[in-house]
Amino acid sequence: MFGGGKSYLLRGSVSVAFVILILLMFTLLVSEENPLRASLFDVKLQFSPSSSSSSVCNFAKGKWVKDRKRPLYSGSECKQWLSSMWACRVMGRPDFSFEGYRWQPQGCNMPQFDRFTFLTRMQNKTIAFIGDSLGRQQFQSLMCMASGGEDSPEVQNVGWEYGLVKPKGALRPDGWAYRFPSTNTTILYYWSASLSDLVPMNNTDPPPRLTAMHLDRPPAFMRKYLHRFDVLVLNTGHHWNRGKIEGNHWVMHVNGTQVEGEFLKDISHAKVFTIHSVVKWLDAQLPLHPRLKAFFRTISPRHFRNGDWNTGGNCNNTVPLSRGSEITGDDGSVDTTVESAVNGTRIKILDITALSELRDEAHISGSKLKPRKPKKVTSNVTSTAPTVNDCLHWCLPGIPDTWNELFIAQI
Repeated sequence: MFGGGKSYLLRGSVSVAFVILILLMFTLLVSEENPLRASLFDVKLQFSPSSSSSSVCNFAKGKWVKDRKRPLYSGSECKQWLSSMWACRVMGRPDFSFEGYRWQPQGCNMPQFDRFTFLTRMQNKTIAFIGDSLGRQQFQSLMCMASGGEDSPEVQNVGWEYGLVKPKGALRPDGWAYRFPSTNTTILYYWSASLSDLVPMNNTDPPPRLTAMHLDRPPAFMRKYLHRFDVLVLNTGHHWNRGKIEGNHWVMHVNGTQVEGEFLKDISHAKVFTIHSVVKWLDAQLPLHPRLKAFFRTISPRHFRNGDWNTGGNCNNTVPLSRGSEITGDDGSVDTTVESAVNGTRIKILDITALSELRDEAHISGSKLKPRKPKKVTSNVTSTAPTVNDCLHWCLPGIPDTWNELFIAQI
């Protein structure tokens, strides 16, 4: 009998000790100072609802706010990934106040981007950007964000896995692909300014050789490698004009034959048709690739004033937010073409047009074009670098960093 009593007492003591241990562990876990708590909950808290609003998070609405922790990387140090023409600190832009702002979405909080958390979330995943030069800017921005803008010799060039190698005689490859070996995270970009399939019409013709622009077919690269992507960000827009299409010697085709009707010969109609076609094709593919998250980014705004890029237009404003700082209201996207195309599909809209429209001071216009090789000058002649007149592309670090934060928030 006494032995049984000791057994009950022992079991009771163990139970009490176990309960105390559980309480201690719980207290430690919820403690604000506990790093384990941060590592377990940082992703969930990263985009938590704002305490001041009960509304659903609207990433396209919100306001630009000052942030002393910006920029997210150094524009003068991230030379491994940034094209020099977009690195405004390298190109001699004199003012950098545009770097000190972040986007605060309506209805939720977005804390500081952390590259280690991002790479951990993207472990064993591939992020693909397919689009024009603005898509290339977003790609370079993400490479700088993911590397912290630091020299990263460990990052592997895996372009060959995707056929992204420079052809003989070409200035550059059709894209780039890099892998962070610590998390097996791949980030790539493929140049497809129109998101249509481009096929040489007849290589035996004398230059300039024509290229069939198949409006109803997505790029062959996307069709071939879609199964390898975990995140896909598409964009198009600024090559849909007569000068670009004729300058590239593109001939529009539908159903395998050259466009004859007047409707699609109107470039604005052809653009709408192509965007709807690629969205329809991609949406039909998504059930076959359940892990794939697809986005279509809206058009990036131009800010030329008093003319265009070739007629003396400029965007010389250097005062941040002179156009206002906030986007409000319940209206939809400024880019109605992309919005209507993705409506009712599994593809998410990455709506950056209106928030970027407020940032006309953040373009590369005003930077200097530094010559690649020093020019010999006489003692009586001063050599000055010409000024960039580009109100389409953005300084990096800059606005495309925000585009990346917004799509990362929605993965």
